[in-house]
Amino acid sequence: MADISETTSFNADHLNNLVIGVAANVGRQDVRMHHHAKPQLLFASSGCMSIMLNGVWCVLPPTRAAWIPAGIDHCTEMLNVEAYRSLYFHRDVAPMLPSEIKIISVNGLMRELIERMAYWDWEMPMQAQKPAFSLFCEELKSAKEEQFSLILPTDRRIVRWLQGVLDGEYLPAPLNEMAQDIGASAKTISRIFTRETGMPYQSWRQQWRLQTSVERLSQGYSVSDVASGLHFSSDSAFISFFRKMTGSTPGRYV
Repeated sequence: MADISETTSFNADHLNNLVIGVAANVGRQDVRMHHHAKPQLLFASSGCMSIMLNGVWCVLPPTRAAWIPAGIDHCTEMLNVEAYRSLYFHRDVAPMLPSEIKIISVNGLMRELIERMAYWDWEMPMQAQKPAFSLFCEELKSAKEEQFSLILPTDRRIVRWLQGVLDGEYLPAPLNEMAQDIGASAKTISRIFTRETGMPYQSWRQQWRLQTSVERLSQGYSVSDVASGLHFSSDSAFISFFRKMTGSTPGRYV
């Protein structure tokens, strides 16, 4: 059985096969922090998943998948998710698969492979799984990586402010305003963000706005609502920002 509901008892680590697939319609759901002994791929063709992985915030819009190596702590918030698909892979084949967290673009072939494997019987002979699994590995290796992940700073001067952002109490303000609220200089804030996230604060803020906009668009918010909610000066300013960051307009992208 691969088609599960919220009441289905399931632990992929207790099942022994090359690929263990899961298919479900979950709507909205929060999955608490956990990890698996097996590598996992997450995908949904509609809605949006917000994932926290080892201090990294990832957004998973439609046509994007998350690759989660074994042992990575993660929690997931599912927003209007339909056609949820999850694949778990035997630990013995881990060397054939990526060892780092990835957000990848899902092309037509990858989508069909995910769909087929998600519905495989959990007792399907391993030998019968190998051809599709080999093709999946090739597609995963060549898949384009998407920039929908954001490292979260852990400096004690930032943590309380960051929690307010994650809880939706306020938006990340421009650097000078944010530094004033925290009680540190703009130079200090920039140095902290560059050291702990790999990007200066302004770039981090822009990436946060992008990921948040994708979340909201995937939930059905209009372009105008997203632009206003994220404090863009106009709809056209938001569309221009989105096109610059993704190469596509908001409507076409989602």
